[in-house]
Amino acid sequence: MKVNRIVANVAASDVAAAKAFYRDILGLAPLMDFGWVATYGSSETMQVQISFASEGGSGTPVPDLSIEVDDLDEALHRMRAAGIVIEYGPAEEPWDVRRFFVRDPFGRLINILQHRS
Repeated sequence: MKVNRIVANVAASDVAAAKAFYRDILGLAPLMDFGWVATYGSSETMQVQISFASEGGSGTPVPDLSIEVDDLDEALHRMRAAGIVIEYGPAEEPWDVRRFFVRDPFGRLINILQHRS
């Protein structure tokens, strides 16, 4: 047996509120929308991963989701343009990532990161 996909499920009283944050700001494609559930993602291959943590690193709380992007500066610009408060960072972390934290429309702590290579 192999795991084909892991999907994070976020409880939301207003499912449509995800559209502005996850589609419009982060650029994820709508993959499914039944009104009561909407899934956003990428048509590109994504790795199957799930993390368990006792802290978020550098003294931060554990984020609910981590989203890796290819251009952290652009993601930061989009968040600021949308008036979203940056709760941590941007920071250069000792494990070779740049990142910042924001909250999505549902109050979930989101770690936006880019690997330095």
